[in-house]
Amino acid sequence: QVQLVESGGGSVQAGGSLRLSCAASGYTYNSWCMGWFRQAPGKEREGVAAIDSNGRISYADSVKGRFTISEDTAKNILYLQMNSLKPEDAAMYYCAEDPFFVRCRRSPLDGSLYKDWGQGTQVTVSS
Repeated sequence: QVQLVESGGGSVQAGGSLRLSCAASGYTYNSWCMGWFRQAPGKEREGVAAIDSNGRISYADSVKGRFTISEDTAKNILYLQMNSLKPEDAAMYYCAEDPFFVRCRRSPLDGSLYKDWGQGTQVTVSS
């Protein structure tokens, strides 16, 4: 029921930074998980970072120390700050939201649990 629209993707050289945004509109859940996921051609979807309505944050091991997830509650925007980008970070990045907090809080980086998805924003990293 929530509509999600990603933006901020683009092309950057290795070592550079990008900040992705996900604007949420429509129905607002009271309890939720929101996350960033990525998928490169021929590869499985990977959970990158997630945050829930209790404030818990999770990161994939591959991005810890480089990526930061945050939320602007007043603007209903989810962010992903990506620093020290590597060629292996190149992918289509999606944001997602799930209202079933009891289940998603247990595995916040499992994309199969999420209900609402954006259309994605492309990130390209050149070496």
